Amino acid sequence: MASISPAPDRAAALRLIDGFSLEMTGKDIPGLQEAASVIPQGTKINVTFLGNEDLEMRVAAAKAVKDLGFTPVPHISARRIGSQGQLEEFLGALREVGATEHVFAVGGDPAEPEGPYPDSLSVIRTGILQDYGVKEVSIAGYPEGHPDIADDVLWRHLEDKSTALKEQGLDAVILTQFAFDTDPVTAWIRAVRDRGIDTHIRVGTPGPAGVKRLIGFARRFGVGANAMIVKKYGFSLTNLMGTAGPDRFVGDLSNLLGQDPASGDVSLHFYTFGGLLATSEWARDYVDANS
Repeated sequence: MASISPAPDRAAALRLIDGFSLEMTGKDIPGLQEAASVIPQGTKINVTFLGNEDLEMRVAAAKAVKDLGFTPVPHISARRIGSQGQLEEFLGALREVGATEHVFAVGGDPAEPEGPYPDSLSVIRTGILQDYGVKEVSIAGYPEGHPDIADDVLWRHLEDKSTALKEQGLDAVILTQFAFDTDPVTAWIRAVRDRGIDTHIRVGTPGPAGVKRLIGFARRFGVGANAMIVKKYGFSLTNLMGTAGPDRFVGDLSNLLGQDPASGDVSLHFYTFGGLLATSEWARDYVDANS
């Protein structure tokens, strides 16, 4: 018999959804325009830094976010930046469109750095971000670990980045890789707080999408996608034809966080995988159903 998740803690679920953030690529401007009327004004929208996009695309996407009344959070992929000049060119272009107050500094995919920055900490420590008007820096969190980085290294980097941002007077957010399973997420949040890090955490989870697409992204990012985990999320590896949404994940996570007041300030970040409208409509409908 299939297990049935308990009804969500509605107050905790609404706190989790309130002020959610979204993710888009440089190619998603039409999708953002389509979804704009459904997304709450001021919503933070992260703009990725992918290898198949260029500076103009990234800046155009950040400008579109700003022009539509949302808050752009452009990604800075440390290992993809070829030089300090390239970093400053990107930050300067973002500043021209009013999109530098919030950024997400991340190591990035390349196995070898293309320039002087092997990781996001090295970008933060340059002090260059403040020169271009950055006030808040999101940094990455990995509740299920990283396929290429040892856990003790991940923890040390999280602590070092948190300390560096405090020393520089910059606000911080921890943005996690997306997850299907709430258990490692809540255990990881507890471990973050036990280390004395009280930063706002945005838990990454996929917006509603086709099952095949979700599995593909999970495998690409090293996220657990075995049969038990995806069943807990709400779909089956034996039926790849349908779609899945984050209803069960959000309900279970809200119940767990509602029981743990030490979890602190936690909200959701949706990886939309191109479906900005579907994700925004899901969030709106979820709030309406639980208000």
